[in-house]
Formats: sequence, structure tokens, C-alpha cells
Amino acid sequence: MLQLETFPVGPLQCNCTIVADTESGEAIVVDGGDGVQEVATRLEQRNWHARLLLHTHAHIDHIGDLGALRERTSARGLLHPADLPLYQTLSVQARWLGLAAAPAVVTLDGDLHDGDVLAAGEIRIAVLHTPGHTPGSVCFAVGDGEATTLLSGDTLFAGSIGRWDMGGTSMEDIVRSIQTKLMDFADATTVIPGHGPFTTIGVERASNPYLNG
Repeated sequence: MLQLETFPVGPLQCNCTIVADTESGEAIVVDGGDGVQEVATRLEQRNWHARLLLHTHAHIDHIGDLGALRERTSARGLLHPADLPLYQTLSVQARWLGLAAAPAVVTLDGDLHDGDVLAAGEIRIAVLHTPGHTPGSVCFAVGDGEATTLLSGDTLFAGSIGRWDMGGTSMEDIVRSIQTKLMDFADATTVIPGHGPFTTIGVERASNPYLNG
């Protein structure tokens, strides 16, 4: 039995999602980048054991706590290689946000690639490379068919899309990624963005102005 828990972490209220196989206790954490204590506490309280730490992209609120969370969980941290240069700029990103100190940049344990299927217990998560917000942005599809949940990071929001003006991408890139990688899913598919409220593919197909302009 799979269970998803999504909760906002950090000052930018990044949506972190824990996907757990409640029978085996295996878990995968997505975008636990600014909430090491919150994530670790939830895992410990539920007796879940994180095996993978996945990141939709390399902005500090989505990946900054990777090193600290990996120390707490011994899970493997993965990122799309096109975002490795961005990950190296955590100190610059910290200054942009006015943070007193930047989190450490650590060596990743592996890469995410389009079409990968990641597993922990009975969990299966497919990787969709969706460049646009950043060059290495990815979305994650949990489950299959009508039961799929999409973790869209900062690519697709309820009624909007992510920024595309932060280097190396364009609005055409992010819209193309959404149209070719996400709009093939059924209307009932739940979308959990990187920030803000949940939505569905059907709602965004019908009303998102960036997809219907």
C-alpha cells in the first residue's frame, strides 16, 4: 500500500512529498531540500526508511538540505545532471535570499534521466525530464494509469507555470515540456506542484492560460 504525504517546508514553502510503501516501510523523499528536521521527524514517527532523496531541480529551497538529510537517513541523493552547474551555485542562491550561511554542496549519489523508473519497496516512480524552469528540471510520475500522481516541481502550478527567466531556458521550453510530457496523462491525474495548491491535469488542460493562449 502506497501513501503520499505532502507538506510545505522552509521559508519559501516548498512542497516536500514522502512516498512510502507502508508494508515494507521503504520510502522516497521528493524535494526535501529545506526541511531536514521536519522530514526526518515524519520518517521516524512513522517508522519509514528513506532509500532515495529525489530533487525536481537544483534551486536551494528544493535541494539545499540534501547533505544534512542524507546524513540523517543514509538515503541516496539524485538530480538530473543538467542542473549540476546550478547546484554548484548554492552560495549565490543563498545570498539572493539574504541567508546568513549557505548549505554545503555535496557530491550526488547518481543521476536522474528521462525514462528512469526508480524503486523502493513496491514504490515505482518514473522520471520525466521537463526542461524549462531550469535545464535539468524533472517531474515524477508515481503509480500508473488513472491512479498516477504527478510531482511537477516548479514546472506546472495550479493555473500557472514556473519561471523560465533564470538562465538557460525559455517560456517555449517550459510550455513544450508540459505539453509533450504532462498533458498525455489522464484528466483525473493529480498534480502536486513544488509550491501552492494541488491541481489536476484536466483542470490545467482546460483553464491554464499558458497552455491555452
